[in-house]
Amino acid sequence: MKPTMSVVACLLLASPIVAHDMFLVAPDHDFPLDSVVIISLYNGTFEKSENTIDRDRMVDVTVIDSKGGVTHPSSDQWREEGNVTLLSFDAGDPGTHVVGLSTKANMIELSAEDFNEYLEHDGVLDVLEARRESGSLDTAARERYSKHVKTIVQVGDQVTDTWSSRLGYPVEIVPLANPSGLCPGDTLEFEVLSDGKPAASQLFYSSYEGHHSHVESGGHREAIAAQTDAEGVGRIELSKPGRWYVRLIRMLESPDEGVEYESNWATLTFEAKCTDG
Repeated sequence: MKPTMSVVACLLLASPIVAHDMFLVAPDHDFPLDSVVIISLYNGTFEKSENTIDRDRMVDVTVIDSKGGVTHPSSDQWREEGNVTLLSFDAGDPGTHVVGLSTKANMIELSAEDFNEYLEHDGVLDVLEARRESGSLDTAARERYSKHVKTIVQVGDQVTDTWSSRLGYPVEIVPLANPSGLCPGDTLEFEVLSDGKPAASQLFYSSYEGHHSHVESGGHREAIAAQTDAEGVGRIELSKPGRWYVRLIRMLESPDEGVEYESNWATLTFEAKCTDG
């Protein structure tokens, strides 16, 4: 479902607040050698987690180290602190590491009004426009959804090319350059993959730590709202150094009986530090 130009124009002017996205968050993406890496799993926004995530919801947890080695942390490497779920693992060899997590699918059923509000609130404007054009705004919806999140962290000063590692999730955001090596004013390009193939015209949002902007209704406006090109490549201009995220919800009509929509949520978090490499 390709959004119309009017939808994209509206999206660029006022992207909505994020309600229940999932992020892997590190207070600092640089870890010293021989340290313990601690990554927080937020279910809510980039700055606040609304609830913890049970281990039985985690279909995959993967750490790719600086040499491309793959490990899957065990359940006893997780713990809870309040509403935050925390993962700990040894830093290991110096270099760039990628951490990813994918959840099993859940079902949700919403009234037509609630579903339309959710689409607008979370920025799934292509589906909302498609429902409007097909005359189905008054139709309730059952949605099957799962979440797939990644973060990039650095151990020591040595930079390795593992920042581009792919985890094979149903939807995945893969940077095309090392984000930590980019400076304010640089543009980060990334590829959005859906089942391993480029996802063209995919709506996405991006923002950074400390960004606060609001629309007239009082909702939060993210720093960037755009869509991928015909090759599934998105671009964001990094206006400042620090912690950033890219997020998206890829929602498609489902061919399965009893399910109207299948959605896969994806986020990528990283820190732009304008470092070599």
